[in-house]
Amino acid sequence: MTELRVRVGDFHLGPREKEAIYEVLDKGRLSEGPKVREFERQWAAYIGTRHCVATSSGTGALITALAAIKHAKGLGAGRKVLTTPLTYIATSSAISAVGWEPVYVDVDPRTFVITPENVEAHLSGAPDPERYALILPVHLMGYAADMGRLLEIGRRYGIPVAEDSAQAHGTLLEGGKAGSLGYFGAFSFYIAHNIQAGEMGAITTNDAELARLARKLKAQGRACDCPVCVRAEGRCPRLNGHQGDDDYDPRFTHELIGYNFKTMEFQAALGLTQLERADWIVAQRQRNARYLTERLAAYAEILQLPPYSEAVSYLAYPLVIRRPELISRKRLRRELERLGIETRPLFGCIPTQQPAYGHLKAEYEGRLPNADYLGRHAFYVGCHQYLQEADLAYMVEAFGRILGRLG
Repeated sequence: MTELRVRVGDFHLGPREKEAIYEVLDKGRLSEGPKVREFERQWAAYIGTRHCVATSSGTGALITALAAIKHAKGLGAGRKVLTTPLTYIATSSAISAVGWEPVYVDVDPRTFVITPENVEAHLSGAPDPERYALILPVHLMGYAADMGRLLEIGRRYGIPVAEDSAQAHGTLLEGGKAGSLGYFGAFSFYIAHNIQAGEMGAITTNDAELARLARKLKAQGRACDCPVCVRAEGRCPRLNGHQGDDDYDPRFTHELIGYNFKTMEFQAALGLTQLERADWIVAQRQRNARYLTERLAAYAEILQLPPYSEAVSYLAYPLVIRRPELISRKRLRRELERLGIETRPLFGCIPTQQPAYGHLKAEYEGRLPNADYLGRHAFYVGCHQYLQEADLAYMVEAFGRILGRLG
């Protein structure tokens, strides 16, 4: 195989990033502290919410937010969450991890997200809509679900709507950015995502109680993690229940059963450098997606090209095989990688194609035709901000060398 020339994702550790890392080292504070707090403040401002809680990963953000809802609303195990079958498995895994059941509806074949029509059809026919704790769409590849209509459906059925925005940093919706409209937004800053920090996540919300509980839960359910308590500088003004105990330490008093999903100053420092260029990152990815769409149009009978929109912050450039009898996804991906272009399958349909959820296969067989097709025939290549026009031109040439032989 040719050495990789075009990666799905990339990260350049330049002078600004190195300076941020050295600053953390020089200050000697590695576990979360002022850099994390500053990232939370800036990310909330960027997304447009009142609160942000940083976590160690996007999966940690999802688990923490779902657990916070359980506590806030007094919900037990066995509740249901209506979500997408076509995404990274972390969304379903988080639902299962808090003792709830993921329930799936089919996706739009062009934008890969669950549709209001499918959500409405499912809930209108469900014998137990009161058992649903949440509607949780995923804004996949940067394409946003129709939050306006989903929120309206949620209001009618009394079900909150949240947003898994792990792949949609900066995507615009009617009414705000992805992650700002639902009960909460969950983000991942994995190294291949639009805003990168290696490994980190965040919960965004306008609900003060959800944010308060999330801060407790991500820190093993400790009584308080305000700056006074974390630095052990004195009596916390928010805690009144232990005034008779002179040796009370809220850092080691745990009111809830929680997790260790705290993050580190390094990730927050890198995330802050990315935020300085967030608009440029989104614009470059859009430019690259537009270039590819315009120049791959000659192969639109074989490949479904992603619809272009200046509202979308593209995680990557997703493609769907339209004519699998001409060329399989496996063959096309192998030939692209032989030419030095890295690829990834989109995602397997979780209840029918993922072994971890194989116990659901019989229940969902034939009910998710779009997700099933995309799970077998969709894949993606990179369109990240570090690609130059020569890289994009090479990609177009490579597709031509492979697909041009099929005519």
